[in-house]
Amino acid sequence: MTDQKTIGVYNRQVERYLKMVDGLEEDPILMCFIDRFKASDCILDLGCGPAHAAAVMRDKGLLVDPVDAAAEMVKLANEKFTINARQTNFSDIDATDLYHGVWANFSLLHAHTKDLGFILLALHRALKPKGFLHLGMKLGQGSQRDRYGRYYAYYSQAELEDHVNNAGFTVKKIDLGTAEGMAGDMEPWIALTGLAR
Repeated sequence: MTDQKTIGVYNRQVERYLKMVDGLEEDPILMCFIDRFKASDCILDLGCGPAHAAAVMRDKGLLVDPVDAAAEMVKLANEKFTINARQTNFSDIDATDLYHGVWANFSLLHAHTKDLGFILLALHRALKPKGFLHLGMKLGQGSQRDRYGRYYAYYSQAELEDHVNNAGFTVKKIDLGTAEGMAGDMEPWIALTGLAR
């Protein structure tokens, strides 16, 4: 479930990635996600990167468990925010009934297409009943590597809704947009909020 080439890119490009996300405006999707919880609720930030979102969630009173597969991202997150980020791969998700929410913001687009369903099922198990999943992905078809060598899996909106539903979630909210990534391409994205059934 882990693409080592992609992880290697993030370990080598940590400063470039930090420049891209530093100074971004407040994310209204993140704020809407935070508003679904009460103080001290536990949130898994899956693929936290430098932990900007995790730090916002923590500052809003949530208990955040930030994880990332790239050791250099984990190191940067802890240096920048002292947030107890830890190195974890998608395949390491084995908690049961632990989290009130999962924030998976443009991390699972690096999971191989054959693995996405299994990962979503693991996230469902890790959530408490009526827990919320945020899933940020890029829209498209097939899979490819970008100019840095990162693996990307693309899905249609209907495919992602099916994946989320099949994993035991009811889709409650969908946001759509377009953004420029680290590789410089403008690409359409989707953010789904699912409620665990």
